[in-house]
Amino acid sequence: MSPAVEAQAQEAMEAEQKQKQQQQNQLQHQPCYMEKGVMLEPFVHQVGGHSCVLRFGEQTICKPLIPREHQFYKSLPAAMRKFTPQYRGVVSVSFEEDEEENLCLIAYPLCSDQPADVENKDSSADKDKSGHGVQDYMELERSKQAEVLRYRLEHSHSNAVPQLKHNPWSLKCHQQQLQRMKENAKHRNQYKFILLENLTWRHTVPCVLDLKMGTRQHGDDASEEKKAIHTRKCQQSTSASIGVRLGGMQVYHSDSGQLIFMNKYHGRKLNLPGFKEALFQFFHSGRRLRRELLSPVLSRLREMQAALESCESYRFYSSSLLIIYDGAQHRKHTRRRADDGLSEDEDEEVEAEPKMDEGEDEEEEGEGAGAFGFPNNPAPSSDRSGGSGVSPPCSDLHSPVVDVRMIDFAHTTCKHYCEDSVVHEGKDSGYIFGLQNLISIISELEDHCTD
Repeated sequence: MSPAVEAQAQEAMEAEQKQKQQQQNQLQHQPCYMEKGVMLEPFVHQVGGHSCVLRFGEQTICKPLIPREHQFYKSLPAAMRKFTPQYRGVVSVSFEEDEEENLCLIAYPLCSDQPADVENKDSSADKDKSGHGVQDYMELERSKQAEVLRYRLEHSHSNAVPQLKHNPWSLKCHQQQLQRMKENAKHRNQYKFILLENLTWRHTVPCVLDLKMGTRQHGDDASEEKKAIHTRKCQQSTSASIGVRLGGMQVYHSDSGQLIFMNKYHGRKLNLPGFKEALFQFFHSGRRLRRELLSPVLSRLREMQAALESCESYRFYSSSLLIIYDGAQHRKHTRRRADDGLSEDEDEEVEAEPKMDEGEDEEEEGEGAGAFGFPNNPAPSSDRSGGSGVSPPCSDLHSPVVDVRMIDFAHTTCKHYCEDSVVHEGKDSGYIFGLQNLISIISELEDHCTD
């Protein structure tokens, strides 16, 4: 790691430590700071992926360092930087107990004698050696859990903003990470994590869509068995037909005050109409379709497509695309003239409308449940939801905050990776195929709303 990047990581550590110290007196019942290190917390807005993402601070997250992904972030082309989270360095993470004997993950500055890009060998070995057992266990657990959940957000007395305390997917990933590190505690207690920009930090109630991109999901180094597994998953989902499938989602519906979660297992089952309906639901507030989000998303996707078409030899196997916007309502202060001629003040709740950026009550939904029928779909979607199938009226607000980024590069390759035995030529046609279809589907949604 270069001195500049190392200094940046150190500054980030010091800033986050200062922030934690300031909060300590207010949060005595929730210890979140330990001497000389930063306690990592579950990142409650993780909706997909199997790697544990943790909250390092308000604007920074971290995840286990994978050498190939680390290499990508350090050497990515300039044209790609605006489409990926900002890379902020490397920290050393240890598995510890706090004063109450709770298991914690603590981040420390990377020591000068620890090379930043050394692989987390034990962690990787665990995944390889026990991969089948873990996968079988997860498949078994999956069958016992709902794939679509609704959580009612809590409102505190002092703050009208709804608070998300946990997310079923991020909680599962966090518990699995703790379990892996606990099992390895006898052999090692230091792991390297990379620091990345938290793409949700500006949003009050982030709505997050994780899309698995491309027609192929295995890396060049995958075993024949893994190739077969990932190929079958693609063939049985929309990955093969349109180059994109739903990998996870959380969306806030302001009419019910609920967050709706969909996980990757639900996403794998969706056919094309079901995928379209899920997109429709993601861009819906529960009251209306957020039409003002569609044009900025389309512009970003087209810009990303142009950038990818210029990336010679890159293959972004198994990477994801995130679409993020704020689902919170904000109070709009207005003044109207009363019957007696005097002016009266009124407060009205409206959805957030910023600019393009460079619950405890739990209910289960059935597998095919859909709150809204995607336009141009036949009646079955309205039959599933029990509604009329008529789309809510479109609204035309201006300048929304919406972010579109590429994430997860553990299986990315290009001709600059000298250790790779396979060198591809040309552009990543599978990923671009997915982008083109995603653009087409969202354009269809926008056209229907205009009509």
